[in-house]
Amino acid sequence: MNKISKTIFSAITISILFFTLSGFDENSGETIDKKVENLISQMTLQEKVGQMTQITLQVVGKTQGSAGQKFELDEKKLEEAIVKYNVGSILNVWDVAMSVDEWQNVITKIQDIAVKKTRLQIPVIYGIDAIHGANYIKEATLFPQSIGMAAAWNLDLVKKSGEITAFEVRAAGISWNFNPVLGVGRQPLWPRLFETYGESSYAVTQFGAAYIKGIEGGDNPKIAKDKIAACMKHYLGYSIPSSGKDRTPAWIPERMLREIFLPPFKAAVDAGVHTVMVNSSEINGIPVHSSHYLLTEVLRNELGFKGFAVSDWGDIEMLYKREKVAANRKEAVKMAVMAGVDMCMVPLDYSFYNELLELVKEGEVSEQRIDQAVSRILKVKLQLGLFENAYPDPQMKKKVGCDEFVRLSLQAARESITLLKNNDSILPLDKDIKVLVCGPTANSRAYLNSGWTYTWQGDKEEIYPKNKKTVLEAVQAKIGEKNVVYVPGTKYDSIIDITTAVEAAKKSDAAIVCLGEKAYCESLGNIDDLTLPEAQLQLVKALAKTGKPIILILAEGRPRIINGIVDHAQGILMAYLPGPEGGQAIADVLFGDCNPSGKLPITYPRYPNAITCYDYKYSEQVEPNKYDPQFPFGFGLSYTKFEYSDLKLDKPILKEGQNLNIRLKVKNTGKRFGKETVMLYLSDVVRSVTPPFKQLRGFKKIALKPGGQKEVTFTLTKDDLSFIGRKNKRIVEAGQFIVTVGNLRQGFILE
Repeated sequence: MNKISKTIFSAITISILFFTLSGFDENSGETIDKKVENLISQMTLQEKVGQMTQITLQVVGKTQGSAGQKFELDEKKLEEAIVKYNVGSILNVWDVAMSVDEWQNVITKIQDIAVKKTRLQIPVIYGIDAIHGANYIKEATLFPQSIGMAAAWNLDLVKKSGEITAFEVRAAGISWNFNPVLGVGRQPLWPRLFETYGESSYAVTQFGAAYIKGIEGGDNPKIAKDKIAACMKHYLGYSIPSSGKDRTPAWIPERMLREIFLPPFKAAVDAGVHTVMVNSSEINGIPVHSSHYLLTEVLRNELGFKGFAVSDWGDIEMLYKREKVAANRKEAVKMAVMAGVDMCMVPLDYSFYNELLELVKEGEVSEQRIDQAVSRILKVKLQLGLFENAYPDPQMKKKVGCDEFVRLSLQAARESITLLKNNDSILPLDKDIKVLVCGPTANSRAYLNSGWTYTWQGDKEEIYPKNKKTVLEAVQAKIGEKNVVYVPGTKYDSIIDITTAVEAAKKSDAAIVCLGEKAYCESLGNIDDLTLPEAQLQLVKALAKTGKPIILILAEGRPRIINGIVDHAQGILMAYLPGPEGGQAIADVLFGDCNPSGKLPITYPRYPNAITCYDYKYSEQVEPNKYDPQFPFGFGLSYTKFEYSDLKLDKPILKEGQNLNIRLKVKNTGKRFGKETVMLYLSDVVRSVTPPFKQLRGFKKIALKPGGQKEVTFTLTKDDLSFIGRKNKRIVEAGQFIVTVGNLRQGFILE
């Protein structure tokens, strides 16, 4: 074939392909599969391997893009990435969040090259970590971190936060979000605990599925133009490292893995999630990136996952650099791809591309496996509508950060705040008093947000929007600056001026002491001691000597030990990491404009080594092993009182296959409007594998006026009664069960 003939043939091929892809019905899964098949048949090996390659934005950047410098693409490097190396995905932000306009410009330039300068016009799928809102878009709406969203116990709020995040990410032109984190947070030292929905596998399962429905939409085989693809992560067992340090080994028995850590991922698959990110570390000596058992046999064959799997940052290379299960990079690439990784977040070069090409040419990796991986990637791109239109919608940016979205963020922050102590009803405070505000988290926006906020670590205080109030500013606005004295007292882990704080407390009616953690993310948040830094504890102890009431505000991503100062405080509010509206929400709760309704999604330990989760065993119910936390899972006070009564089960004896319907009444017997999370626990009295004392099996949040009453109903199914048996299979055994809701208990028999 001569040069002219080849050109004509190529033009005809592209024209046919464009006509085919632009005219198909995305509602038909069969049609999408056919289009994928057509594409694959026309792709070269280089084009296929390129689709499996993901690089970070830094690789194609001309300028860094820092707080004082605008990011600029290097279009020569970008063309090299997409045209020469056929790169199918780009991720991340370079250093600092960009505006919607900047993002739209960057994404447009990327897609221009992908759809105008490549042979098959395959668009790029861009990925971003939008962890608590679209946190790398300057104007976007941010929410409490996931641990706080869980504390609100409001599934509708979680789903709506997903919808808003999806809209704002898509407005920037980005179509893929590396969230939700579905690790069950049972290791409080772990610095990524705040990215989880807490320690209950059941709760994480419910919240994760709700978030995915918000992000991807109800009819998510076809993802709407204002939705994006979610990424369940980090599969599997990442959230319980034995040391508590990020990216370190976990030892998880098969039964525990299936009982606690697998269900949230199963629910995500059932919810239609399109992508999965792999655990960076190892389980029982096997790095998950190299585990065919977990990535193929369990994820694909058991759970039925159909989307594509992406590695975490540089983790394929870590198989030989850190984990030492591969002798070199090429062996690591082979190991990961054959285990089931479809896309490699390389992310700083083209080494994966080069190594994988060689492996296929040498016969070490089959082209059939390459076709399988690329088919999964292309299918998601088609489901996202990227072949129809890969470009940002300029009109969507008008709604980013709108008042409607901000109101939902404020509601989430208010509902998350958890009242842990309220001696003599010290809270809410009167608005005509004089207060001291002190502590390291009092006048910081970064400390209320932490990681994944405008920058990776979230620690650049100077770039936070000044219209979002710190706790200090919100208290000043609430009761007037003349009634507020601010003395920092301490930094995160060092003393500044405790003596000055004590003198100010003596002249005040109460001290609002804002404690907690500095901003951090991932491995940079590793700690060796769960105890709050000594400087902060000393501040509280010194203030206590004044005899003035102390109210502690805890802004922290994990439960830092405060046992030594709990008795010195009359009131304690757990704020978690409440996001940009957190300062306002805290002030609203402090002064009674909002009745707190949060409940702990984690156990708050009393001692550094007393780390036991709520679903402890019967052997941990009695001395000397008794579960004795500072505050138990599910705990949270209110400014009103709720009374539970009339617990009724629709049948005392349950036959196999039947559901159990449960109802009870909840009444607000106090004098204020309030919201209450009604939690249902189930106890299996005797079974072949030692049962937990109780397990969460349902929750509903209700709102009641003073004197108001509501009937709350639950339904338990066969799945709720099941457990992982001695042969590591899910089973149900006949016997006695007990249902507990509040202070009410009732038993039933399963035949």
